[in-house]
Amino acid sequence: MAEPRLPGGMPDPARDLAGYGPTPPDPQWPGGARLALSIVVNVEEGAELSVASGDERNEAIPESGQLIQGAPDPCMESHFAYGARVGLWRVLGVLDAYGAKATFSSCGRAVAHTPALAAAPAARGHEVSAHGWRWEMHAGMEEATERAVIAKTVATLAEHAGARPVGWHTKSASSVNTRRLLIEEGGFLYDSDCYDDDLPRLVPGAGRPHVVLPYAFDTNDMRFRPGAGFNHAEDFSRYCIAAFDRLMQEGGRMMSVGLHLRTIGRPGRIAGLEQFLDHVARAGEAVWVARRMDIARHWLARSG
Repeated sequence: MAEPRLPGGMPDPARDLAGYGPTPPDPQWPGGARLALSIVVNVEEGAELSVASGDERNEAIPESGQLIQGAPDPCMESHFAYGARVGLWRVLGVLDAYGAKATFSSCGRAVAHTPALAAAPAARGHEVSAHGWRWEMHAGMEEATERAVIAKTVATLAEHAGARPVGWHTKSASSVNTRRLLIEEGGFLYDSDCYDDDLPRLVPGAGRPHVVLPYAFDTNDMRFRPGAGFNHAEDFSRYCIAAFDRLMQEGGRMMSVGLHLRTIGRPGRIAGLEQFLDHVARAGEAVWVARRMDIARHWLARSG
């Protein structure tokens, strides 16, 4: 009797599920630091899908919890606007107070509409990286469209930040072409479309390797969304501090903390960022707080 056929198939042989295994490489962080900490501030205000902006639909995960279909949604737009009007300045003030340099992962359309979203962070020494044109997934996007999106985002951020972006991060799912298109564009050092490790890695590039810098959804203020786990500022700081302490104990790791202007920038949540940065400051030179482009350049240099 023939054995029953198993459903499905097998993962692509090129998919690496083994990673570095039990012996990850020594990252040789500057100054002998045990941990590289990357703070990422997502800039999406004005790039959210909105019928009023000429988009085909409204944002599918609105801050209000109510999806409006077939009509403009001023309520949803107002929730996003808080990040540009108030959150930006509150977050910049906290980062300044702790001397922490961050990467502002910025949607091109948000910056085109409100240039201060890129100009102000750049003026204070933060990195302005690319987060797509609109705040949307790229999964299934036509290659020609995605190529145009990358080009327009690069040009817009370069105009308003004073330097072209060298990093890219897609909202959630990238397309099967995204990384190849970034490498072909030629000006990117890294992308962050990866959630599978605590260390960077290299992939083949055009003329030089391309760095993949892992990102994280757990040490991320997106968990303040209703039902997602964080309610109070202390929920955010306690979780991030726990991750920080564990990675410091292990040593030789990278940590990403994700922020959103309209989220952590709220008055009842900003203390969570302050509490976390206060804890980080106590670690002194044992932690390297770095922009993502600096981590990517270091990883390229140490890899020879």
